[in-house]
Amino acid sequence: MTASHRAPRSAGSSRSSAILITGAGGEVGHGLIRALWDGGARDIVAIDIRELDPDIRALCSKTFVGDICDAMLLGRLLAMYEVYEIFHLAALLSTRSEFTPETAHEVNVGGTIGLLRLAAEQARSHGKSVKFIFPSSIAAYGVPDLATKARAGRVREEQFVEPTTMYGCNKLYCEHLGRYYAKHYRQLAKDRVADLIDFRCVRFPGLISADTLPSGGTSDYAPEMIHAAAKGESYACFVRADTKIPFLTMPDAIDALLALAHADKERLSRQVYNLSAFSPTAGEIATLVRTHFPSAQITFRPDEQRQAIVDSWPEDVDDSAARRDFGFVQKHDAAAAFRDYLVPAIRARYSR
Repeated sequence: MTASHRAPRSAGSSRSSAILITGAGGEVGHGLIRALWDGGARDIVAIDIRELDPDIRALCSKTFVGDICDAMLLGRLLAMYEVYEIFHLAALLSTRSEFTPETAHEVNVGGTIGLLRLAAEQARSHGKSVKFIFPSSIAAYGVPDLATKARAGRVREEQFVEPTTMYGCNKLYCEHLGRYYAKHYRQLAKDRVADLIDFRCVRFPGLISADTLPSGGTSDYAPEMIHAAAKGESYACFVRADTKIPFLTMPDAIDALLALAHADKERLSRQVYNLSAFSPTAGEIATLVRTHFPSAQITFRPDEQRQAIVDSWPEDVDDSAARRDFGFVQKHDAAAAFRDYLVPAIRARYSR
């Protein structure tokens, strides 16, 4: 096992050490578990609301089916394991959150507070800070109008953080919760212990995966376009052709998560980092799709509400801090993403 994943048991403890992954059945969870396994991790404990696929389950030392808001489940984990690293991926995504905003808040915020509390209790128990890796989102931004969006260009982490969706509000608040638990948790308590949690966060742009199906995210027009073309189906894109936001391929997203998790704490100048790789318009994505699938039938039929959400996100973000502090470098620009990653895998998926 690599040094970054080695966490010996405390003296006299019968609990096994563990890397805890919530939302393990999602797009990011699949890639992360495989990457951790390939890197030597053999102590992965995974939670998802549904049973994991057998091939992913086989890479975990233990899996749980349950709700991250279930205090009894978290209590079991606390009793069974010495968790030294948490990747908190579980969330209700942007589109679904707008239909059930109160439920989204319960899951996205309540679930995160529960995990942060678990991390603090774990750190108190085994006397070492717990790494808490949290993927936030471009949805944390809220650019007021298209003219401002065009002028702003590459947006920094602290700019335009006035989200217009419940998901974005949840993610932004959880970023602040992470800072609080890392730096100020129980700051007036006489028995306070400092530095219980090492909170590290990335703001993902739109993610494109070749291995899992799009799951209804507001940025999923890009992967939906590709999958429809590979299946020979027509696709009506729910945003305008000139719509522009940043994207990242799933392998680059996983590499970034692991690079942040492995980075020396002293090198990190902040706790929330932007990530980006390429920022095509929806029309440019359609052109790339047609390059590889010449018969692709793609039209643009904007949905007014979803369009408004995407318009509130920056057309690009400044990720220079991530590149400087933990060496983030993407493998894929837009052309390479299609040529080397997306098209071969998705074409193979539908030719079986």
